[in-house]
Amino acid sequence: MAIRIFETDPDAKPKATFSDDTVGRFHGGKQENGIPVALAEWRVTTGDPDVADAIAQLMGGAAVETDSTSENFIEVLTERDKVKVVLSGPDAIQSDLKLWNGSALIHHCDGVEFISPDEDRGKACHCPALMEERKAAAKTKRGPAPSIAVTFRLAEDYDLGLFKLQTGSWKLAEVLHEVENALDKVSDEALCSLELELVEYTTKKGRDVSYRKPVIRVLKSWKDAIAEAPKF
Repeated sequence: MAIRIFETDPDAKPKATFSDDTVGRFHGGKQENGIPVALAEWRVTTGDPDVADAIAQLMGGAAVETDSTSENFIEVLTERDKVKVVLSGPDAIQSDLKLWNGSALIHHCDGVEFISPDEDRGKACHCPALMEERKAAAKTKRGPAPSIAVTFRLAEDYDLGLFKLQTGSWKLAEVLHEVENALDKVSDEALCSLELELVEYTTKKGRDVSYRKPVIRVLKSWKDAIAEAPKF
């Protein structure tokens, strides 16, 4: 299920066009002294030392145990901002909009209708139609923000297991339908590039802005990629 925005805001549409079985998570940032910090390369967390070691061998960095109380207590600060991954199809991406009050989920929708609680499912959520208005509402805690989960395997070590990326990126939410359409066209497992893309620009007031955004590029069918791989 994708966030529904383009049926209410056609101008926002670009032109042309943790489940229990995961072994680790990909992150574009981390917490330092309780403060969110963006990273230039992927950070991977896992509860399995063998998985952590495999990630370090594939993507650089070192497996380090943390003092986190969460299940995933080993992290690898990798040396790569891009990694080839395999997605099963559009079903590998789940997205919706959520607003939290502490640990309580107080608004859960797809941008047009409520998803939960059950008694409200299917009812109009009354979120703004325009993406920019949704962003503004979320920024002031008056509206929900994207909640996107992407499940995938590593192309370089397919059998290592399933990984997940969870992100609230508005930039990814804006183009997520394109990614899902591309995956649908492949109609099978797809080789993709998962990236932390650098974005740099100067505002009208002369302020330089730099940040990283998660990007998913659908490359080709995984079967085709395997067939084209050099044989040794």
